[in-house]
Amino acid sequence: MSSLAATKISWLRRKNRVRKKIKGSTVCPRLNVYRSNKHMYAQVIDDLTGQTRAAASTLSPELKGKLKGTGNVEAAKQLGRLVAQKCLAQQITRVVFDRGGFLYHGRVKALANSAREEGLKF
Repeated sequence: MSSLAATKISWLRRKNRVRKKIKGSTVCPRLNVYRSNKHMYAQVIDDLTGQTRAAASTLSPELKGKLKGTGNVEAAKQLGRLVAQKCLAQQITRVVFDRGGFLYHGRVKALANSAREEGLKF
């Protein structure tokens, strides 16, 4: 098995382990984070109905021209603020944070902290 395949399998195991414990509801949806080398994506998902309540990424029109780079901590902070503003506009104040198998460090941590600063509670 190549090292890339082993890395992918490890990530999927971590992701599934986290998802077993986290469930989003209508009152408290799940804030899911995915990061690639170039971009970050965040979705607020109601798992009971299977609907995405709010979504944003570093490719969103609100952020596309404002960011110096899209795969850095500053971009993650801006993305966290944008997701929190979209949630608060829909009267969503509480979420469950799903780090998606990624370590709570760097860009993932920056996104979570900036969303908290904007007013989301998790």
